[in-house]
Amino acid sequence: MTAPSASAERTVYLLKPRGFCAGVVRAIDIVELALDLYGPPVYVRKEIVHNKHVVESLAARGAIFVEENQEVPEGSRVVFSAHGVSPEVREQADRRRLQVIDATCPLVTKVHMEAVRFAQRGFTIILIGHEDHDEVVGTLGEAPAQTRLVSTVEDVDRLEVPDPGKLSYLTQTTLSLDETRDIIARLRQRFPAIQGPPAQDICYATQNRQEAVKSVMPRCDLLLVVGSDNSSNSRRLVEVSHNAGVPAHLIDDAGEVDPAWLAESRAVGVTAGASAPEYLVQQLITHLLQSGFTRVEEVELVEEDVRFALPPELAGASPRLTQIANL
Repeated sequence: MTAPSASAERTVYLLKPRGFCAGVVRAIDIVELALDLYGPPVYVRKEIVHNKHVVESLAARGAIFVEENQEVPEGSRVVFSAHGVSPEVREQADRRRLQVIDATCPLVTKVHMEAVRFAQRGFTIILIGHEDHDEVVGTLGEAPAQTRLVSTVEDVDRLEVPDPGKLSYLTQTTLSLDETRDIIARLRQRFPAIQGPPAQDICYATQNRQEAVKSVMPRCDLLLVVGSDNSSNSRRLVEVSHNAGVPAHLIDDAGEVDPAWLAESRAVGVTAGASAPEYLVQQLITHLLQSGFTRVEEVELVEEDVRFALPPELAGASPRLTQIANL
């Protein structure tokens, strides 16, 4: 590829939907509302969402992020992150008399409930996901003795199950659509009687952002994804681009852009993972315009209008705060 001439039009394709999903908006609102209503400190178990800028902003307001319940003083208020927790974590909180505010994404809660239902029917559950991801850890905890974790087609080939006739699968909500499709196809090939969830577990926002990337790849020679390295759905966007043969980079913010990435690029796609704030995207766009790009074209795949209600711990606490959260 030759370097673009000074007069050549250089385009940024700004993908939509991008950035915050309804579950992330809800989770951040929960922490902010708790701080407004109760005052700091408000403890948060794990990162409320996987984005360092969001975490730093909430910490500056008085949120204290901890890894485990044992770090929260007995009787204090604690928010469970959007990724969900296991029953064991809830029991720990009860023993410490913690005042729990649950920010688990409703779509993650759906997967937990599916795991419980399958387990109650005596099924072995195949959970498709990434080991050690907070969401997977929580889901595994619903029925640990009956759940097997797989991350690849090769993992499926190594599976041994007690009764192939009583088998089900569930998925982490933030996976690659294509990779998950291949794993499910292999599961069905090996275990024809396997049952899946009534509806797809991969969340609408994950799917929409991946499909948006696919739609613009023929026009791009580079993709920049705004998101933190521990954000599963952000990493999947990079993978989608790579699978399409287009170089891609995951960046926390514009400050991480390497000028060498842009030097020979005429068309750059820009998107953001579901936990990345929009202001970081706008800062990146400004940086690209200052780096020689001449136009920005927004490419909208689908309009998102999903909203989730606040948890009962906050929904009736203050009409004013609830109204703000629903704007």
